[in-house]
This record gives sequence, structure tokens and C-alpha cells, in this order.
Amino acid sequence: MARTAINPVTWSAELGFNQGELVTAASRTLYISGQTAMNVDGDPQHEGDMAAQLALAVDNLEAVLVAAGMSLANLVRLNVYTTDVDALLPHYGVLAARLGAAGVAPTTTMLGVARLAIPGQLVELEGTAVD
Repeated sequence: MARTAINPVTWSAELGFNQGELVTAASRTLYISGQTAMNVDGDPQHEGDMAAQLALAVDNLEAVLVAAGMSLANLVRLNVYTTDVDALLPHYGVLAARLGAAGVAPTTTMLGVARLAIPGQLVELEGTAVD
């Protein structure tokens, strides 16, 4: 697989995401359902703790990737849903650091929503990966 960052402007790359990514010769595409701060038994974790919920959501996202034989480096699209954008922004480095360590800057959209499916969840990550 070859990926080419498409950035007609530079400000987004400075924030850790590309405006677009052109993927050629992809052999597999993985569409990842929204991942939240749930443990392996499906129990919500870290009520009221945005940083801890974000970290666990990234762990859960990565677990789906690994189960498909991929890693965060294969992520080309990331949607971030949160019940409180202002509370998430100070902790966004948790996600950015993991993506940076994987050498990836997927196209990203962050949306503020009224609530997530599971009460008490503050952030949900949904992605697309290719290899």
C-alpha cells in the first residue's frame, strides 16, 4: 500500500491530521465501529474522566486493528465523537501521541454530540484502515 498526504494547506498537518490521504494498491479495508471506554466484558469505565476514556477508546480501537492483522499505522480515517469538545481538547494529546508514535496522521473529523449510545461515555472513535 502507498499513502500520499494531500494537504493544500499546512495548518492541519501541524495539528496532527491530513486534509486527505490518497491510498493506492490497497489490498484490504477495515471499517471500525465506534470504540469507547468499555472493558472486555462491555462495562463502561472511567466515568467522568475524559483523558482515561480517550486512552481506553484508543486501546480498543487498536485492539480491533490488531485482530485484523493491522496497527494504528494503517488508520487512514478517524472520526472522533464527544459529548464535550471543550473538555476533550486539553486531552487530545493522548490520541495525537499514539498516532504520532505510529507515524500516522489520518484524516480526522471531530464532532460534538448530545450523547453517545452508552450513558456516561464521553468520547467515541470510529475509523477506517487499509493495508
